[in-house]
Amino acid sequence: MSLIVLSIPIFFLLIGVELLIDKLRGTHYYRLNDAITNLSCGIGSQIVGKVIIGGLTIVGYQYLYTHWRFFEFPSLKADDPVWLVTITWLLLFLGVDFCYYWFHRLAHEISVLWGSHIVHHQSEEYNLTVALRQAWLQGAFSWVFYLPLALIGFTPEMFITVAAINTLYQFWIHTKFIGKLPKPIEYIFNTPSHHRVHHGVNPKYIDRNHAGSLIIWDRMFGTFQEEEEEVVYGITTQTNSWNPLWVNFDYWLDLFRLTARAKGFKNKMKMLFLKPGWRPDELGGVQVPKEVSTKTFIKYDTVVPAGLNNYVLIQYILLVIGTSLFLLKANSLFNYAIQLGITAFIILTIVSFGALLEGKRWAMPMELGRWLLFAIGLPLLFVHTNYWWAVLLGAGLCSILSAFWVSRYRNIGIVMTEQKVMSAV
Repeated sequence: MSLIVLSIPIFFLLIGVELLIDKLRGTHYYRLNDAITNLSCGIGSQIVGKVIIGGLTIVGYQYLYTHWRFFEFPSLKADDPVWLVTITWLLLFLGVDFCYYWFHRLAHEISVLWGSHIVHHQSEEYNLTVALRQAWLQGAFSWVFYLPLALIGFTPEMFITVAAINTLYQFWIHTKFIGKLPKPIEYIFNTPSHHRVHHGVNPKYIDRNHAGSLIIWDRMFGTFQEEEEEVVYGITTQTNSWNPLWVNFDYWLDLFRLTARAKGFKNKMKMLFLKPGWRPDELGGVQVPKEVSTKTFIKYDTVVPAGLNNYVLIQYILLVIGTSLFLLKANSLFNYAIQLGITAFIILTIVSFGALLEGKRWAMPMELGRWLLFAIGLPLLFVHTNYWWAVLLGAGLCSILSAFWVSRYRNIGIVMTEQKVMSAV
């Protein structure tokens, strides 16, 4: 079982603690629409990774380890000396973090790779939900950067464990409530201060502090930047959407559209493989990031009726519970075809919630269509779930009852009061 999936309850517990602190202090670091979009991107990343591209890393790594490794680390049996176990795991930890640094850095510096990572930077807030905002297809690119570890001779089981630990470490650094830590810690480890810089859209902060767990790589390779003026969060060209499907592909669609308009093969390749923002002269030339500050930057926001927000929140709690159970039990309960069907339904659900939060006129027909699919699919799942039918039935009843609530907002496109921009202050 993945350490990431097992950690989901801890993630939400810590998010709840941070949200409580935010409310008590009145700091307003959370917005419902932004936080739900962050979590929706995380849900999509987990289910796409598990059901569709999850085997990519393991299969490639396993093949190289089995057929091409030129060294073999000890198997770390119970009788291995402690010093050998310690050194082996430490070397792998350094190796995973080093490979992560280079993937992360190149994902910022190569335009087509930026499309696999940009989702994580789109939020204009900075809180623990941002840690869970992950691109759905990032795993289809990142796994290649870890293959040298297989050639060196680290077992797949060890790699999976350490890679998960590296990912888990990065959760806690997505917060504004922790200031700078003692200098020795700040010098060696990635911290909330260092990572706030990484999420900054201020020109001096862009493409800095790519570290996973250890900031030493940024110091060694010239990408380190101290946190100085207040950070403005987001990306240079705002996505302006709560639709998790759209935010995952918007950048690539725009990039490929511009690449098609570029003249000559050389310019097309530059569009794809140079830094994001590079343009040939006929498309306006290189795009230079503009200076921003918290006093001038405008956040994207929308306003919908409070009752509709409450509806989405309740539905979302049910979705998180259901998705967590699916991630934990999918392989033992369902065949692959059913897993694909459930994955598609979860994606439809989070897209529908995003549309409701944007006040789209087509949101209500989509939501009602989702109810219809749920009603049809629920009896089919009973056949495959044994005692889990009680959980599904309970979720279904809660959902049907809440449908009466949302029916009051059938004219959502008219009821929505405004789409507004919001000062970062």
